[in-house]
Amino acid sequence: MTTVLFGQSYYLRFDPKLQAAMMPYPPLGTMYAASVVREAGYSVELFDAMLAQSTAEWDAALRTHQPRFAVIFEDNFNYLSKMCLSNMREAAFEMLAQAKAQQAITIVCGSDATDHWQHYLDQGADYVLLGEGEATLVQLLAALTETPETDLTQISGLAYQTPAPQRTAGRPPIKDVDALPFPAWDLIDVERYREIWLQRHGYFSMNMVTTRGCPYHCNWCAKPIWGQRYNARSPENVAAELAWLKTTYAPDHIWFADDIMGLKPNWFKRFAAAVEAKNAQLPFKCLSRADLIVRDAANTEALARAGCDIVWIGAESGAQHVLNAMEKGTSVEQIYAAAEQLHTHDVNVAFFLQFGYPGETFADIEKTLQMVRDCRPDDIGISVSYPLPGTKFHESVKAELRDKQNWTDSADLDMLYHGPFSTAFYRHLHTVVHTEYRARKAWWQWQAVWHSPQQWTLQHISNLAKSLVRFAQLPRLRRRLRNLAAQGSGNISLPAPMTYADAATPSPQTE
Repeated sequence: MTTVLFGQSYYLRFDPKLQAAMMPYPPLGTMYAASVVREAGYSVELFDAMLAQSTAEWDAALRTHQPRFAVIFEDNFNYLSKMCLSNMREAAFEMLAQAKAQQAITIVCGSDATDHWQHYLDQGADYVLLGEGEATLVQLLAALTETPETDLTQISGLAYQTPAPQRTAGRPPIKDVDALPFPAWDLIDVERYREIWLQRHGYFSMNMVTTRGCPYHCNWCAKPIWGQRYNARSPENVAAELAWLKTTYAPDHIWFADDIMGLKPNWFKRFAAAVEAKNAQLPFKCLSRADLIVRDAANTEALARAGCDIVWIGAESGAQHVLNAMEKGTSVEQIYAAAEQLHTHDVNVAFFLQFGYPGETFADIEKTLQMVRDCRPDDIGISVSYPLPGTKFHESVKAELRDKQNWTDSADLDMLYHGPFSTAFYRHLHTVVHTEYRARKAWWQWQAVWHSPQQWTLQHISNLAKSLVRFAQLPRLRRRLRNLAAQGSGNISLPAPMTYADAATPSPQTE
């Protein structure tokens, strides 16, 4: 039996923002690869960097297992891996050096390695898997262990040194994803994750995926792994895995980490039926799009039946011309309608917001903030436009890129190109938006129990007090934001300051 040691380079320890949140999930993509390779007849082990303190633990795993192959297979379902954070790239390079020191054959797969395969070869990778990875890895392992006479140029989706660097033709993604084995959860210290979740949040969440890829054309979205392709598991196959996880590990919650869940017509309806038939209901969160939500109200009803707790939507902006420039394919009206429809079915909704896209003005930012006030999402996530290789957005701002081309960690928020405003502006905007959102959310929750004193709790009173403090901070925070806007934007005309007296004041939904 040939030993393959899998690892990945996303260390929660190297991302202070996510470490503070402490909502860790194991590397699902790595676990899929380990399961596929094990099914092909190889003995496998898995080093989980997510909860490791440093690459020294990878070095210890190498010494313990003495693998012939050390495979750094990134979790391509983790959006932070797709962001190619420089802290994680440096960790990957260090892991490669440690594996080479142990005389292991080194193989790398991931978004950053696909985009920058020559860099990874230079740093000690013997082979780089380009794109999805699993099928290429099985074929490569067979060539290196069973048929050494294999011409590597015939293995699609591969880069290597000969001694000059070269890459082979691309490999299409796996279409029949139902045929893949379930992820290798037995190689993960599940109880350690359970303990962390229960201590920090009072429940235990596990991760799953139902799809691979995204067919939409948002021009800032990097797609080095699946391109524009979208392959989905059958609802029945997903329900079977959900039932197995529920029986085997008894999680309290599931995160479906797909880029887009339930795109195919009637998928959610079939999924709800399959989940009910297997008694597999668990609260879950997933990602979707505003246009998909409003396309069929029956899908929202099915989501609720299946156990959906919250749907995250890439709202991005409350300004239609910004959505159009992004080639998002959605409208502001659809965002409003989707939020209302989900709330009507008692499903929570959360918005991803993106600031800093070329052409965005201060007035556009105000429209986005007003959209949040009107729609009252149950959570928000904030980022700034991030030009990654292979995207139309990257090409459009290439001439304006600075020396730094990747964020250090997820809280970096550095403007990597000459955007509408400065990095200082967007970092402060992050503070302003979250301060206002938290203040308003506490106020909305207080309004819900205002006329029912019997429902009041100490938590309600505490949240109300914090809300009032945050509202009091906002004028000062907003003044600084306007000053930063004026400093970084030249002689632009800024709109009059907003007031915060009336949280329910509606705004026009179109421009």
